Amino acid sequence: MIQIAEMATQVKNTERPSLETKRTGQGIFPNHIPSDILVQVGEAKFPLHKLMLVAKSNHIRNLVVESEVPDLGRIDLSDIPGGAEIFEKVARFCYGVNFEITVNNVAALHCAAEYLQMTDDYCHGNLASRTYGFLAEVALKSFSGAINVLKSCENLLPVSQQLNIVNQCVEVASAKACDEANFPSRSPPNWWTEELSIVDITFFQKFIDSMKSRSAKAFTIADAITTYAKRSFPDLMREHSINGIKFPGSNHSSTSIINQRELVESIVALFPVENQQVVFSISFLCCLLRTAIFLETNDNCKKQIENRISVILDQVTVDDLVALSYTFDGERLCDMESVRRIVTGFVEKEKIVKVFNYGEFKTTPSPAMFRVAKTVDAYLAAIARTAELSISKFNGIANLMPKNARQVDDHLYRAIDRYLHAHPNLDEIEREKVCSSMDPLKLSIEARVHSSQNKRLPLQIVLHTLYYDQLEIRSGQSTPIAQSMRLQVQSDVLLAKENEKLRSELFKMKMYISDMQKNQVGATSSKPKKMKKPTLFLSVSKTLGKLNPFKNGSKDTSNIDDGINHKQLRKRRFSISSWKLLDLKRKRSTYIIQT
Repeated sequence: MIQIAEMATQVKNTERPSLETKRTGQGIFPNHIPSDILVQVGEAKFPLHKLMLVAKSNHIRNLVVESEVPDLGRIDLSDIPGGAEIFEKVARFCYGVNFEITVNNVAALHCAAEYLQMTDDYCHGNLASRTYGFLAEVALKSFSGAINVLKSCENLLPVSQQLNIVNQCVEVASAKACDEANFPSRSPPNWWTEELSIVDITFFQKFIDSMKSRSAKAFTIADAITTYAKRSFPDLMREHSINGIKFPGSNHSSTSIINQRELVESIVALFPVENQQVVFSISFLCCLLRTAIFLETNDNCKKQIENRISVILDQVTVDDLVALSYTFDGERLCDMESVRRIVTGFVEKEKIVKVFNYGEFKTTPSPAMFRVAKTVDAYLAAIARTAELSISKFNGIANLMPKNARQVDDHLYRAIDRYLHAHPNLDEIEREKVCSSMDPLKLSIEARVHSSQNKRLPLQIVLHTLYYDQLEIRSGQSTPIAQSMRLQVQSDVLLAKENEKLRSELFKMKMYISDMQKNQVGATSSKPKKMKKPTLFLSVSKTLGKLNPFKNGSKDTSNIDDGINHKQLRKRRFSISSWKLLDLKRKRSTYIIQT
């Protein structure tokens, strides 16, 4: 067995001297001995000598011995792993010519050696044992070496898989990646993710599965997936860029589109299940979802990304949401369903969390809900100027957030104003539909002043804002929150009723006091009479005065009612007693006059 240091540099044959060789095309042969066999590998032809090849390769020996042709002068080895380039090195080994074994060609050399049956069972110190020793002692001793060998195995399938080279590289690389993630030896700590991103998706899947079996942290797996995705789609995964990038299919064949679509679906399938709310950044998920939308991946792939975005939607930016809705050239609004599903998922998640924590759904939203509502309103303002944005889609996004999720509706009012400005041909009813998602109670003083002068708003909204502005002035304080404003309105109504009752009571009190004052003035103006001591004569005169026919100062007795019905007296006969009584009355009257 040759030493490791010699294998790392070049293969040497100490038993025979190196032959002087001459290359014709890709052929190698001694210049003073005519070749007796032509080996064809694809389009390349190698004029060689049977003796040199048969001495190292049991496969070539069997071809020569078992051939029906007496003097075989041509063999075809086009299916040899590694092709003509690797066979040339194999031929050099057979002739004892020096060549270098590296991490990039050792896998191909080992596969070719196994294919040609160049093992120690056939010849001691053969090529297969030397390449295997280099793999075990040199290539697989470091993460970089294992990844380079794994990369070279992409064109050696399925032989490299059958020879267990792929599995060895994956196990070594995943073990060293876990160690590096736990105890970094270089800077930055995730340096290994860049080197890993060069391998094929099939090997990358094996690598991630191996890390999961080693109980690697979700953050470690997420770093590897993020780096791999960004390297696989350098243009599509560019953050916050919706201008100047063409659609992926514009300059690519249908086969390339299919391959990219399958690649995205494979990457998403590798997402770790645990801690999904923190392992991936929101910008990465939005870029990956945008890529999935334009590559038209399956619904399950997009749904998985949307669910992860909805979990951390409070970290999203307006640019992230806008990038999901526009084409890569930024000229056309292509998709809003993903945004709608993401926001809906976030709201439902918030409800579930509240019910789980408090036993009931409380009306006070969380700080995350307030942040998302503000971002959604800013998103609507950003897309409001798009001509193809319909009223139903605009209101569909605006109404996803609960009414109490907005402390003020100023941001939503800005979006509505931009939409009305970009769509001037809307009639009054359509403009009212656009404004239906806004609550005039929750506009700030500045927004109400602006809306009262905004000619684009429907008349009903302007009247509402003016009315509540008056209520604001009457209350003397700012009430930006809808609940406080409604309480203020109710208190104003009750105060108005109480004022009306007080005003009525005050009027009645004034009338009562006025009457009392009049009575008091009349009583004080009349002078009190001096009381005289009653006498017998005075009491008799008062009694007789009641019978005085001239009490009221009149001498006309025609109207005196004596209590006698004269018509009946004419009909009846007057008795003597009646005349006497009448005469007595007359005498009394005369007495009173004289006195």
